[in-house]
Amino acid sequence: MGLAVSSCRGTLLLRHCVRFVPPLRFLVVRFVMPLAAAQGRSGTQGAFALLDSVQHVVHTDVTRSQQIFTTKGHLMTQSYDETKVDPEQLRRATLASSVGSALEYYDFYIYGLASALIFGQLFFKPLGTAGGTIAAFGTYAVGFAARPIGGLVFGHLGDKLGRKVILIITIALMGGSSFLIGILPTFETAGILAPILLVLLRIFQGLGAGAEQAGATVLISEFAPPKRRGFFAALPFVGIQLGTLLGAGTFALIALANKAVLYGWLWRVPFLLGAILVLVAVWIRLKLKESPTFEVLNQEGHEQVKMGLGEALRTSRKNILIGIGLRMAENGNSSIYSALLLAFVGGVAAYKGQNFGPLGAVVAAIVSAFMVVIFGSLSDRYGRVRVYRYGALFQAIIALPAFYLLTLGQGWLVILVMAVGIGIGVQAMLGPQCSMLPELFGNSHRYTGVAMARELSAVVAGGIAPLLGATFLALTHNAWWVVGVYSLVLSLITFATTFVTPETVGRSLTSLEDAA
Repeated sequence: MGLAVSSCRGTLLLRHCVRFVPPLRFLVVRFVMPLAAAQGRSGTQGAFALLDSVQHVVHTDVTRSQQIFTTKGHLMTQSYDETKVDPEQLRRATLASSVGSALEYYDFYIYGLASALIFGQLFFKPLGTAGGTIAAFGTYAVGFAARPIGGLVFGHLGDKLGRKVILIITIALMGGSSFLIGILPTFETAGILAPILLVLLRIFQGLGAGAEQAGATVLISEFAPPKRRGFFAALPFVGIQLGTLLGAGTFALIALANKAVLYGWLWRVPFLLGAILVLVAVWIRLKLKESPTFEVLNQEGHEQVKMGLGEALRTSRKNILIGIGLRMAENGNSSIYSALLLAFVGGVAAYKGQNFGPLGAVVAAIVSAFMVVIFGSLSDRYGRVRVYRYGALFQAIIALPAFYLLTLGQGWLVILVMAVGIGIGVQAMLGPQCSMLPELFGNSHRYTGVAMARELSAVVAGGIAPLLGATFLALTHNAWWVVGVYSLVLSLITFATTFVTPETVGRSLTSLEDAA
């Protein structure tokens, strides 16, 4: 809708509106006067002189500019192609993405705990205690192996069919599998069929999870106003912390029960409770409109929509590799500070008989819930690459001192190191990453690109970190510097990657080309 401002009468009317309507007065002071000043005109008279010369003011598409620092430290003006944002749909997109993130990490946490404590006895009893535990962790690993496949398949379908429908499918597949695990027969009642069904459900769970987080990131980024995309894209990741807290709290409560009750039926409760999150997420997503940038793609009928999967991957190979490099420090250190750290502490004599892990995880999750949004917002102001680079550098600087502090035998230092490493170091990269990954890829294959960058890096960085780190600790008799050097190397990889990463802040997500 355009408004012609071309006559004296129109200007007089506008002057009166500005005088008596505060929002209009704010717009003139905030946007028109600075633009007039840039053209050598001063004050309100200069602002209205500028308005007199305007033939059409378009309200649905506005180009604005903001000064940010480039990756080399120089000032640049970043243009924003802003489209009208529906506040209700933005709210629903935020809720839909947050609930999905909460469910994913709730499932992740309860399945990991169940594998360590319960599943060996329930589903792999003939293998003995040690063999059953190994087999249970094997099913845990199967879920991670399925994630890249799910990301590839559902990511491509998300680019073809739309974000909304795929996100409904992934949340139902992920949550439905978790619910069915809660009603599975055990080995005692179903024999070999019980572990087979457990493995199949774990595969389905991994397939859904492989596209869920990528879809949530893409969805909220495409709904968010470009000028605040970093802030809004980080909000769903608060759901990760809530899901972790919910999973940890639920299992902590049921672990207090009598063993007979726990192994009898109580272990099923955390899996069955996940159904509530599934129903809430599906209900919210059904009421959500399709992503506005995907609608633009459909309306314009681009041939690139028909791009084959192989061609999409070839087109985006460079930025997928950049995405993997960026996630080495973020995803890898997330695993190091949450899992490998506990393995190291368990081998320190001063901590024998003490368990600071759960409390440290809770504190780190609370700090992370705030910091991920703060760093996302900072990336809107100073640029994605700049904030990301300093986050990787911070993680590299604290790597060796942090793990040395763990050798001092003070429990509060364990909690502090987890809170700083996860809550500040990891979130300083995750905050800008939430919006940066979708901005790296073109509109016709964004879902596929984000899913591949996220899931391949999850295997290379986060998935093998506990196993590789535990091997290093065993070979060096639990030397503290081994974990510190591992963290340092991952951080330096990401730090180096930021120097070949294009600045993406404010980039139009309707563009078909990848950021370059």
